[in-house]
Amino acid sequence: MQIIINPNKSEWSQILKRPTQTLGDIETTVNQIFEDVAQNGDTAINTYTKKFDGVTLETNIVSVEEIENAIESVPENLKNAIKKAKANIEAFHKIQKTSKVEIETTKGVKCWQEKRPIQKVGLYIPGGTAPLFSTVLMLAVPAQIAGCKEIVLCSPPNKKGELAPEILFAARLCGVTKIIKVGGIQAIAGLTFGTETIPQVYKIFGPGNQFVTVAKQIATKHGVAIDMPAGPSELLVVADESANASYVASDLLSQAEHGTDSQVILVSTSKELINYVSEEVEKQLEVLPRKAIAEKAIANSKLIYVENDKIALELIDEYGPEHFIICCKNEDLYVDGICNAGSVFIGDYTPESAGDYASGTNHTLPTNGFSKAYSGVNLDSFTKSMTFQKISKEGLLNIGETIELMAEAEGLEAHKNAVTLRLRDLKK
Repeated sequence: MQIIINPNKSEWSQILKRPTQTLGDIETTVNQIFEDVAQNGDTAINTYTKKFDGVTLETNIVSVEEIENAIESVPENLKNAIKKAKANIEAFHKIQKTSKVEIETTKGVKCWQEKRPIQKVGLYIPGGTAPLFSTVLMLAVPAQIAGCKEIVLCSPPNKKGELAPEILFAARLCGVTKIIKVGGIQAIAGLTFGTETIPQVYKIFGPGNQFVTVAKQIATKHGVAIDMPAGPSELLVVADESANASYVASDLLSQAEHGTDSQVILVSTSKELINYVSEEVEKQLEVLPRKAIAEKAIANSKLIYVENDKIALELIDEYGPEHFIICCKNEDLYVDGICNAGSVFIGDYTPESAGDYASGTNHTLPTNGFSKAYSGVNLDSFTKSMTFQKISKEGLLNIGETIELMAEAEGLEAHKNAVTLRLRDLKK
């Protein structure tokens, strides 16, 4: 990991640059695959599954028999762990429900807002180097609570043409209505256009690599909404001399093992802690099964020393981390002051892994600095806010002239006339 001491503010943007390819490098490939899937449906899907996943499938759809067999193969203790995590995620997302909001803005003018579920949603679950069955919980649980009618799950198959049993168990547990064995750009294209086996959806959720992230952004050009740009994982830890170097190193490595394009950063007001953490990272890295992946991510990562908490907070807000861990004596400064972060973890005993799996918060979060404008997935992500109004005769008499004057000033005579005709009748 690169150690940087007191970087000048003018250097921050370069130092904090993510290790991702540019959009232009990826967009051409994505557009080609989208065009192919739009024209050729499942034929194109199957071609890309064979090309990228190395398997030819008889059908993309996961059968009831496959699901039942998968459920039998999941160890009982893991089933119980998944159920416990689901219960916590469910509890946290259920309290996010809001009731109808209603007001009489003027006497006789009643306005209200209600939440309605998005009817058709697509959930993308990464398979790749690690089948993320925890993401099934993070997406399907709030979709189910929101009342989405169609919950379509896509995930890339392994070389045997199968999905991880844990993914299928979690999908059944959380009410997924259809499971498709397809991944990558082609999965996002399938959910965007619809094919013979993949339903077209209204909104696509889920994290993925850089190709999936760009594919989701291209999907929006074809009228399909997305949760957010959620690409390669990232973590920033702020720590001072009171922090436990071993814990900090373990948190950095927990994100580094996600993928070679992940990024982890430590910001500290203690040079001594930075040295301790650097040593701990090397020590813990040696025994990791995914050492090769973590090593490449660590190469893209930084240990940054700054002189005080105020500078640290400003630098962190500039970066806008997906995950933000606070291990400082002055934790309130960071908790109260942070504006740009996907999810915040406070104190020595709040590892980011807790949010990834079982504390209850959602782990599908904005990356690449998008936390400056986007929220992580929550219950509202699966709903739409609809407004309603009902105006009585008295109400129209109260606001009619206001509407007429404004419409006339904008030169929209038909708008004015829609009110004038009614007012004329009411005043007879």
